[in-house]
Amino acid sequence: MPDRLSALDASFLYLEDAVTPMHVGGVAVFERPRDGFDYEQLLSLVGQRLAYLPRYRQRVLNVPGHLARPVWVDDVDFDLNYHVRRSALPSPGSDEQLYDLVARLMARPMDHERPLWEAYFVEGLEHNRVALVTKTHQAVVDGVGTVELGQLILDESPQDAEPYEDTWTPRRTPSTTQLILDAVGETVQRPGELVENVRAAVTDATATVDKITNAFGGVASTLRTLVSPAPAGPLNTHVSGGRMFAVVRTRLEDYRKIRAEHGGTVNDVVLAAITGALREWLLSRGAGVTATATMRALVPMAVLEPDTFEFSAAGLVNNQVEAHLVDLPIGEPNPVLRLKHISHGMRAYTDSRRSVAARAMLKVGGFAPATMHSLAARAAGSFSGRIFNLVITNSPGPQQPLYAGRARMTEMYPVIPLARNQALAIGVTSYYGTVYYGLNGDRKAVSDVGNLAAMVEDALDELKGAHR
Repeated sequence: MPDRLSALDASFLYLEDAVTPMHVGGVAVFERPRDGFDYEQLLSLVGQRLAYLPRYRQRVLNVPGHLARPVWVDDVDFDLNYHVRRSALPSPGSDEQLYDLVARLMARPMDHERPLWEAYFVEGLEHNRVALVTKTHQAVVDGVGTVELGQLILDESPQDAEPYEDTWTPRRTPSTTQLILDAVGETVQRPGELVENVRAAVTDATATVDKITNAFGGVASTLRTLVSPAPAGPLNTHVSGGRMFAVVRTRLEDYRKIRAEHGGTVNDVVLAAITGALREWLLSRGAGVTATATMRALVPMAVLEPDTFEFSAAGLVNNQVEAHLVDLPIGEPNPVLRLKHISHGMRAYTDSRRSVAARAMLKVGGFAPATMHSLAARAAGSFSGRIFNLVITNSPGPQQPLYAGRARMTEMYPVIPLARNQALAIGVTSYYGTVYYGLNGDRKAVSDVGNLAAMVEDALDELKGAHR
């Protein structure tokens, strides 16, 4: 019997529409080595690693009449060249041109008739650089059997390209009769699911996701804050089909110095910098910001089960991500007090035996942040958008260089999808001494996302210059 999508995975497909595609993205920039790094080499590298990711050769197949949730089946027409695509900027391409391309790529939904992932090899960047832009649907990366592609194509040392020979043989697609028989067999055991499956796919997907969250909700049961409507503001609005993407590059050492001076964690400092930026952004728009004003962020965090004593690769791929609601004190003009408020709000999490310290996460082999951001987006997607204003994900990354083939990665940025009626999502990752922010904004509601990105740097400078 083919693998059936989980209730949560199916919900991501049911809720997706033309303006809210449910894929997580990543942007990695590489220095081209002297002997080059081209599309054919990337194609070979991805092809070699696909053996470890069988889900990346599978597509979603719906069950007739929606008698059961869809199933994963091998794509008998799988075409690696379709999924790994070649693109280019007008040489010499600027970073701004790259970010505009990223925004346009992320705005496009993927073809559900094919495996739900894409990768773009972008040439033409100035200073002899290339970029890799990835898109992976939230239904694919479950953290149990499938991790994000970026976690497998990067190595801790340069690797010579090996010839790629595709010897994969797809399994036969199940017949309509078999799909119906399997669905009927499951319905006999769980008759209530038939009504839910039809209602989810046809009439009331949102209500079904709310029910899924309550029933399966490891994440829902972990909230440290009372679930009340989020404060009103410009970020909770109808999302259009366009996107704007902006980035921030900052030094990891600055966060450590601020933490040493004022307490808290590096993650607290990240949230404080974003809070200061949001405050200035609202003021620049002429919005009234009272002294008690807050903006609520949904902050997914990695956790361990209570009886787990060591964070490992095996523990990582166990879907242990909890989402926390954090009220960001945008009304507080003092940067140190903003940090203190955030540290206090996050203390319940950091004091928990389930919390995972950044130093423990860094022990995980491979490029764990790509998978962690995907799991974080899944956790965020489980919640009603009425209870938060924006999503902020933060995953520490390795502090040594990583390579795709012989090309060294110099920058990387996560791209977190927008939820329905959420106009901004921020992903943060540290890598090799730098903290990278990726800001994904709606093209209409947050057309000035570049200004907001610059304000993150200003807010960090403000914290650096502050004293007790």
